[in-house]
Amino acid sequence: MDLKSIYKSQNALLEGHFLLSSGKHSQFYLQSAKVLEDPTVAQQLAQELASQIKKANIEIDTVCSPALGGILAGYELARALGVRFIFTERVEKIMTLRRGFEVSKDEKIIICEDIITTGGSALEASAVVEKLGAKVVAYSALANRGFCKAKNSDNAQKPECKLPTDIPFFAIDSIEFEMYEAQNCPLCKDGSQAIKPGSRGN
Repeated sequence: MDLKSIYKSQNALLEGHFLLSSGKHSQFYLQSAKVLEDPTVAQQLAQELASQIKKANIEIDTVCSPALGGILAGYELARALGVRFIFTERVEKIMTLRRGFEVSKDEKIIICEDIITTGGSALEASAVVEKLGAKVVAYSALANRGFCKAKNSDNAQKPECKLPTDIPFFAIDSIEFEMYEAQNCPLCKDGSQAIKPGSRGN
């Protein structure tokens, strides 16, 4: 599956000057909400991701996503895997499990995001469910930004990746592009101002 082409066809690969959740700047931004607004496309992507996970023979009870960006991807993945879905969300900047969601001791959970850059939000979600006794057996995302090592990918894990190396990470494909620290951003030096198009401010 050519994930980059799908993002382009759905006008979800934006070009401009963007402030990413990591605090870095980039000329490009992946707007997964534009891809997932089409239920047919969302289903196709989830089925592709589920296919990878099923081949690994990992037992999964539940999909859990950090809100807000991971919710649609995680729900569709849960449907494709035939398991239940829950999500965590930030309350006063602290990731929390709310809305009556519960997990049981040793419940096997896969964390699902729309995009994983360094994996920070995914790791926050996993800490919440593990504190309640569940076990995170895998991480997953539609797109991998190339910092973390996904199964069946050639990229090496970079120091910025926060995901544990002993738990598998699945992604449909990697979509990589240049990112800059704010003080070294050539777009800023050219006089443009970064905008924040995502769901979470910094």
